[in-house]
Amino acid sequence: MSIRKTGTILLLTALLLSILSGCGSKSYDAGSPMENYEYADAVAETMAASRDFALAVTAEESGSGAENTADVLPENRKWVITMNIDTETEDMDTALDSLNRQIRELNGYVQEQNIRNGSTYSSSRYRSASLTVRIPAEQLDTFTSSLTEFTNVVSSSRSAEDITLSYVDTETRITALETERDRLLELMEQAETMSDLLEIESRLTDVNYELERYGSRLRTMDNQVSYATIYLSVREVKEYTPVAEQTLWEKISSGFLDSLKGLGNGIVNFFAWIVIKLPYLLVYGLILWGLGILIRRWRRRRAARKAAKKANNTPPKSPDNSDKESNS
Repeated sequence: MSIRKTGTILLLTALLLSILSGCGSKSYDAGSPMENYEYADAVAETMAASRDFALAVTAEESGSGAENTADVLPENRKWVITMNIDTETEDMDTALDSLNRQIRELNGYVQEQNIRNGSTYSSSRYRSASLTVRIPAEQLDTFTSSLTEFTNVVSSSRSAEDITLSYVDTETRITALETERDRLLELMEQAETMSDLLEIESRLTDVNYELERYGSRLRTMDNQVSYATIYLSVREVKEYTPVAEQTLWEKISSGFLDSLKGLGNGIVNFFAWIVIKLPYLLVYGLILWGLGILIRRWRRRRAARKAAKKANNTPPKSPDNSDKESNS
């Protein structure tokens, strides 16, 4: 144990002993209940000062020790670990079954799961899934290593958040509030007037509310520390994405083959689209064919009406003119 830690423990011990001795020497019956309650406030302030000093020393020690532990998380700290992992699989059903089995074996659970099926109407014909997995922090490495057995891990990232200071602060506040609650209960028995009783009950309600709020926060932090959170993405593919860096020739050859595969898939998809849409195409074709016949008939009738109208509007030839033309 370092000299600084030893000094910190001795100082905290002295402060606590002074508090206890003060509690033993002061008579709570000397004054009113509210005066004794003010003394309890002084005790809580002393505990808060001790807490702040301990937090400052802890923060300084953690900062100096983090330089020597770049790859390993320091012990005796509260870490919230979060990971983002993208994977691929050639068989979605088998991958999900293996994944759920591995999660159960490690005493984890799936907090959220969304599965999207492929569709011919979308750009992707393959399925995909996104899961929020909670795994015990000590089993995280085992879980991530097992993913390579039934999936192809494309990318992964990990982050660790140190919440030690917030955790210690919450614990200290709960301890102070519990001490204040116990003292309020004692003062409630000693209250002589109704106004003092009502004031103590009001403060006791506030203290109980704060205790519940901080207790809920502490339970949430315990769950975050005990279980790592993994945001896992699983995509169903026909071929795995190569993880190793490719050479120039490998990039050219794989790109050319991908283009040929894309062209072939485009032709196949177009043919499949024609076959799938054939009933619609037949119905629409019949409708267009019928409209074409109706339009042609309408044009013919219109042309016939125009010709008849033109013939009716032409003036008949005069008989005199016809006789003169015949005599000449």
